[in-house]
Amino acid sequence: MKKLAIFSFVVLFQCYSFAQDSLPPHLQGKIKYPAFKFHKYMGVIDTDNTVMKYTPDLDYKVVIDIYDKIKDSTKLTGTLLTAGRTYNLNIANGVPQDDLNMAIVVHGFAVYSILNDEAYEKKYGVKNPNSEAIKAYKNAGVSIYVCGQNLGFFNLPPEDLMPEIDIAISAKTTLIALDQMGYTYMNVNSD
Repeated sequence: MKKLAIFSFVVLFQCYSFAQDSLPPHLQGKIKYPAFKFHKYMGVIDTDNTVMKYTPDLDYKVVIDIYDKIKDSTKLTGTLLTAGRTYNLNIANGVPQDDLNMAIVVHGFAVYSILNDEAYEKKYGVKNPNSEAIKAYKNAGVSIYVCGQNLGFFNLPPEDLMPEIDIAISAKTTLIALDQMGYTYMNVNSD
């Protein structure tokens, strides 16, 4: 019961925090954005961390699994925000950009978040708010894969996707291959 109460508090705090238009006063001027700034909570707070700092002997490889539904079609999706924040946290921890290997695997209803502006506007009535982040991630060397199976099931033609997206046969095979290549798996979905 205590764990459920703590979990509920954390979820409510996150919902409240993301709903605010500006940073709370105690965070003003304390957040930095080492690589990406597409949302106020994509930043990193300086800490006096003395442990788990960058270690050149480690391979910094992470794959972000994204499959959640779009909750607000006018804003950057939370999972793409988390992908950018994960990148920022590693850079802030001293990982050189050339040593950080990140991949994003998109499947499920999240495939709609990577539509090009024309297809996204046709579906949601607005330009894709994820476009700028996706382009920046790709320019930073992040690989972005989409599940070809979902494209088929949802009848989405490849030309409706942003050009930065690479089509894989499936999310499952991509996640397996990346795991075998030494990527650490992160599930950042809320559904």
